[in-house]
Amino acid sequence: MIKHIVMWKLKDQAQGNDKATNARLLKEKLEALKTMIPGLMKLEVGIDFSGTESSADVVLYSEFASREALEEYQDHPEHLAVSAFVMGVRSERRLADYET
Repeated sequence: MIKHIVMWKLKDQAQGNDKATNARLLKEKLEALKTMIPGLMKLEVGIDFSGTESSADVVLYSEFASREALEEYQDHPEHLAVSAFVMGVRSERRLADYET
């Protein structure tokens, strides 16, 4: 099994929205992928409530059946559409992929 974790810091303002609105939109867009991606076994999206300087604003936790399934997810048109949104609203991104 592959675990794919991504954390984003969002811009205070982007695409005509404030950070909180973009965090909610990002959560909705990511959660919509749950049923669209073959090999995606689990997907959770959280919005940070601590608001500290060192915290991320949005975190994605997902599990994939294999490395190949993760690669297919990366290239899936629906994921690419979400990625385009993310590129416009994020200021930072951190990622970890690992096998269990």
